[in-house]
Amino acid sequence: MGYKPPMRSITLLLAVVALSSFLACAGATSVPPPATASSPASAASGLPDYDPQLAHRLVSGGAVLLDVRTPSEYAQRHIDGAANIPVDELAARSTDLDKLTGGDRTKPIVVYCGSGKRAARAKTFLLGAGYQQVTNLGGIGDWDRH
Repeated sequence: MGYKPPMRSITLLLAVVALSSFLACAGATSVPPPATASSPASAASGLPDYDPQLAHRLVSGGAVLLDVRTPSEYAQRHIDGAANIPVDELAARSTDLDKLTGGDRTKPIVVYCGSGKRAARAKTFLLGAGYQQVTNLGGIGDWDRH
């Protein structure tokens, strides 16, 4: 009497073969093209982070400078010209963001906080909301490191 594989193994094998055939027909086995400056993959990454020189250049060129700390932190000290929208209020204050950018989702935005952690969250939110040129300066003290 010969070997008889369990029915479960045969079913699994057939499923793998069917899926492989489907993917091959759909072209899913091809390698995606590399990201370019205009592709969504690179747009989703925004601008380089933790670069005070870049932040200064962008702000000098008209970028929005956004302090995402609490109002009390902002009142104690902030960078001249910075608008204050706490990171946890970004979604609720989309109208304020539109006013700051003039509704232009390509206008550069420089975000900062106390250490860079909240600014990283803000950058992720902004990119997800369609803003394309966002950089995380890091902490407020990084502004002086240019």
